[in-house]
Amino acid sequence: MRRFAFALFCALALPVAASAQDSAPTLTVTGEGSAAAVPDMATITLGVTAQDADAGAAMAATSEVADAIIARLDAMGIAARDRQTSDIGLQPVWNDRNSDEESRITGYEASNRLQVRVRDLSQLGDVLGAVTEDGANRLSGLSFGLQEPGPVEDDARRDAVEDAMSKAKVLAEAAGVTLGPVVSISEQGGGYRPEPMMEMARMASVPVAAGETVIGARVTMVFSLGE
Repeated sequence: MRRFAFALFCALALPVAASAQDSAPTLTVTGEGSAAAVPDMATITLGVTAQDADAGAAMAATSEVADAIIARLDAMGIAARDRQTSDIGLQPVWNDRNSDEESRITGYEASNRLQVRVRDLSQLGDVLGAVTEDGANRLSGLSFGLQEPGPVEDDARRDAVEDAMSKAKVLAEAAGVTLGPVVSISEQGGGYRPEPMMEMARMASVPVAAGETVIGARVTMVFSLGE
């Protein structure tokens, strides 16, 4: 009975010892990096709204302006793939009700919103000025970007890895241990980060700020540690 108990103890103890040897110490570090480039593309979101007592007339008014804007974009060489209707809306307009007056619909407001990519930034001011002349009365967004962000994204990743490596070396040195090879590496969310505009330049009739587009990257690296 004693021999059986001893054998059972050894059988249970051996996997535990092997598991303890396999679980080598590691160090997990997150690195952040970024890379900047001059943008070569802009995306604008513009639109038109119109009010009328008749819903159909309000929609017709916005459609007429939208058609004029699209025709102007055609004339300026903006490709069909670079413009897209993002929203069409129609909602009632209510009266300014006094305390003794019932709510009632006095008309309708129609809206038509268009998203446009401008791949030649020298045209941006002209485009903004032209669509405003054609009746666009809403500008709800203007963002800059890169047509080919891949190389800049790679630079940001390299910067993030260098940051993680530098942090790992400092931590290992401070702890008095030897930094081993990389066990694993994973990428987390990065993306575009708008930077403050560096210079204000006037393009045609609309002033547009020129600056940088910054792409960020974040990686998590796991290093093995020695004594």
